[in-house]
Order: sequence, then structure tokens, then C-alpha cells
Amino acid sequence: MKWVTREFVHVDRTACPWLIKKFIDPEAEFLFVPAEKIAEVAEKEKAIPFDAPGVKLGHRNGKCSFETIIEEYHLKDPALLELAKIVHAADTRDKGAAPEGAGLSAVMVGVRLNSKDDWEAVEKAGLVYDALYSFAKLKIIREKHRDEVEKMSRKQLYEFFKSKIKE
Repeated sequence: MKWVTREFVHVDRTACPWLIKKFIDPEAEFLFVPAEKIAEVAEKEKAIPFDAPGVKLGHRNGKCSFETIIEEYHLKDPALLELAKIVHAADTRDKGAAPEGAGLSAVMVGVRLNSKDDWEAVEKAGLVYDALYSFAKLKIIREKHRDEVEKMSRKQLYEFFKSKIKE
């Protein structure tokens, strides 16, 4: 399926393609166009528009597009919901939602500035979102196994977390 959004990607427009490819449409093809061309390209290419003004999969009710897509596709993965807090903090004025948001915003500025185009930026950003997703999983695992991990050595912790993240 084709998906279309605004050109010159930043946080939400790098996070959403990662989310779509990982959890919704592994064969997704992304188009990046000027904002005023979204509707035209969506119709012509039969593409699903996201993170653009007035589209179903855009900002609404105080949520960023990443959160809207999670909601629309009924994704319930706890680590994904934790990652959504970070994306929200990075992409909206709600900086208090997650302290990691400021870092994510800074990294995405750097990713875009060090990429030749939006496709390359989205590709490079994938590693960041993979890492943050693992970080979110780790946070949940750490909370769930709090008593158990307190007694482990650093090496045991690493092996334990690494095995749990893969589950």
C-alpha cells in the first residue's frame, strides 16, 4: 500500500513510517509531497494520507499522528504505547509527557540534516525508533521484574533483559 505525507520529515513523519512498516503494512511505500498536494496525490496514487492537516491519521484531540495511527489500528503493545509518549513529547508542545522527547526531537533534526532526502531520513531514523522501542520494552520489563533484577549482577541483568526483550 502507498502512504503519503508532507515533505521535509521530522519526528512524527519519521516515527509514523517506522510504526506503519513494523506493525501495520510491512510492504508500505511512502510518498513525501508538498502539503498542498496531499489530497491530490492520495487520490491519484490511492495512497493513505497521514500527518497532514485535515487527514484522518493526523493530529487530533491533543494527540500526534503516531498516537492517532496506534488508536485507529487498535495497536495494544505496551512498549509501543510507551514509545508513543516519547514521540508525543518530541512532536507536540507537551514536553512533559516524556523526558526522552527532547532528545528524540534533537536527534531527528540531526537525522534530517544529515540525509539527502526524506526517504533516507526515514531509513536512518528506523534505528532510533528500534532502539527506543527496545528501551520502552526494557522499562516495562524492569518494572515487572523489579524484585528479581535487584539481586542480579550487571552481566546477569544484561542477559536477562536481552532475553526478555526478544519475547
